[in-house]
Amino acid sequence: MTGHILEALSAREMERGPFDVKGKKAGKQDWKHWKLDRDDNDLAWLIFDKKDASANVLSAAVIEELGKIVEQLEKDPPEGLVVRSFKPSGFCLGADISEFSQLESESELVEKLTAAHDVVNRFEALPFTTVAVIHGGCLGGGLELALCCDYRIAIPGAKVGFPEIQLGLHPGLGGTARFTHLCDPIEAMTMMMTGKTVPHSKARKMGLVDDVVEERHVRAAVRAAVNGDIEQSNSGFRGRVLSSKPARQLETRQMRSQAAKKAPPQHYPAPGALIDLWEQYGGDSDAMLKAEIASFANLMMTETSRNLVKVFFLREKMKGLTRSEADPIRHVHVIGAGEMGGDIAGWCAYQGLTVSLFDMEPDKIAEAVCKLAKLCESKHRSEAQTRDILDRMTPDLNNRGISRADLVIEAVPEKVEIKQKVYEEVEPKLKEGAILATNTSSIPLETLSEKLKDPKRLVGLHFFNPVAKMPLVEVVRQDKVDESLLERARKFVGQIDRLPAPVETAPGFLVNRALTPYLVEAMIMLDEGIDAETIDQVAEEFGMPMGPIELADQVGLDICLSVAEMLRDRLDTAMPPAPKWLQQKVDQGNLGKKTGKGLYDWKKGKAEKQDNPPDAPEDALDRLLLPMLNACMACLTDKVIENEELTDGAMIFGTGFAPFRGGPMTYARTRGFDDIHQALEKLADRYGERFKPDSGWSAKGSQKQSAATKSGSKKTAAE
Repeated sequence: MTGHILEALSAREMERGPFDVKGKKAGKQDWKHWKLDRDDNDLAWLIFDKKDASANVLSAAVIEELGKIVEQLEKDPPEGLVVRSFKPSGFCLGADISEFSQLESESELVEKLTAAHDVVNRFEALPFTTVAVIHGGCLGGGLELALCCDYRIAIPGAKVGFPEIQLGLHPGLGGTARFTHLCDPIEAMTMMMTGKTVPHSKARKMGLVDDVVEERHVRAAVRAAVNGDIEQSNSGFRGRVLSSKPARQLETRQMRSQAAKKAPPQHYPAPGALIDLWEQYGGDSDAMLKAEIASFANLMMTETSRNLVKVFFLREKMKGLTRSEADPIRHVHVIGAGEMGGDIAGWCAYQGLTVSLFDMEPDKIAEAVCKLAKLCESKHRSEAQTRDILDRMTPDLNNRGISRADLVIEAVPEKVEIKQKVYEEVEPKLKEGAILATNTSSIPLETLSEKLKDPKRLVGLHFFNPVAKMPLVEVVRQDKVDESLLERARKFVGQIDRLPAPVETAPGFLVNRALTPYLVEAMIMLDEGIDAETIDQVAEEFGMPMGPIELADQVGLDICLSVAEMLRDRLDTAMPPAPKWLQQKVDQGNLGKKTGKGLYDWKKGKAEKQDNPPDAPEDALDRLLLPMLNACMACLTDKVIENEELTDGAMIFGTGFAPFRGGPMTYARTRGFDDIHQALEKLADRYGERFKPDSGWSAKGSQKQSAATKSGSKKTAAE
């Protein structure tokens, strides 16, 4: 029997169908996603079990069935109703986004949402006590359904939240009104605007759940709720004060200011729409429920939401690349405890793997351990959890972990001779089936494998800095690799909660090949006398998380310079050399954030910038952006990466490319490939051959024109 389901709900009973209070069969039901039963105490148990799905989501069919169940319960009310999930993954992970994304007009969406609201409103109004029992994930629409119940009881380990803001939306099934009226409205608004999930303990403190009990005590807790022996949550004193519109207006001024710093309203309209809803209607639940529908429908039709939904599905597709029957990695050995190697080792230990870390300098290993401890602190891990995580990472000054490891990751400096020397020592000690991986950011794997006796073991696992925050890992394939080992490497990426970007070995792979011309052009503009802050502002106004000057300092000027030189040497490109003063900075040790001084001065981890920089030249954005897009197209032309979709994913999750634009190739397609081609030609005429457009622009532009011509011909024939 599934462990989290009550004893009364055996698998046999679930199959037999609903029973009345006396245990007699109540007749066959046509419901595919719900099971309804009554126990001997006249409690009804409504079990959510979406057919042919590993997790519950609220689809149109699920809501329609719920409406029929509500109708039956209205006619034959029990003493109380308990709502649970049969899925081990949790209560419900939200609405079926794929259905929403297929709707083409606001009016159609308003109609669908209104019908769904009618169902949950009737569910909320049932004339008996309703209790949601929550385990696992309870997110978005799932939490909105739970908020319609009189009580919410959580099982330890439950997580609740409203992640809709990450899709350019706010809750749309009544959550905006019910949440702000149930809990402290400021806490509720903050949670919805950040999209963060909270564990059961925090949810209990906020009042999102009324009690937290172990599974074995659920029956007793349900009975206590039905009897009215559990105190219900309320919004407290601040909720009463903020029931007046003038009081809410004082709060929303600060909300808007804070939201705009992290999500500029011109790019991300959802936070502002949510604030408007609460400010205008926060004192009237019914009015807020109605206004929520129109607001949600409007947001769903924005380009921002469409692109963010696309990014959501892209993330899921990339996660799917890690699902495999290959053996999991259990022991990782990392060679090199520098900034990247130490962080890779720490992240693997944090994610539950056994790790051994080698470096010739013990101080570097000690620093890596300290950083892991700080990571645990920042993630709010308990002392016991932190101790377990630290125990999983073993300092290995003798490199003995090689022979025990399933995966050995080399993270030494970007010098071919240094890496090859490491391989000479490592290869004879590898156990059968072990993977040898390199974290090189730019060196082709064929070059690195030249001295290996068995090159089929070598794969690239290119992490991005900072490892604990950047979700992408480029999984690099070389011609001689054992495909089963490559598959296992992709599975490892999923084990450590990262997204793989499968790329072929090539100078710079995808991300660095695309990012470098963007950074180099920023250096050239800086050399021309354009202020650093001005250059960064242009990129940030486009939607980048930070500008190229600040990014170069974050990455390290030495690394930027090294990659730029490598790409210029190994690619047929007209990329100019970096300015001489940049080499001088590197020679002087002014490498950026890690040394406290680079293109900016850094204090307490932040770049010191002037306010109100001068305006940028008119073509500044294209000068920065189009070299990046041109390199992405070149990678597609050279088959470094399989398709535009994965290119978008790699650039969003590897560089932070403005997610609301859908990725560089989606942006280019929206703007028009022909327009990009022409803009590059104009820049090439003005600034030189480094802007020469890749042949892919004209080829794809022709394909699009050909497709449009065929479509027009079919339409004409039909007419």
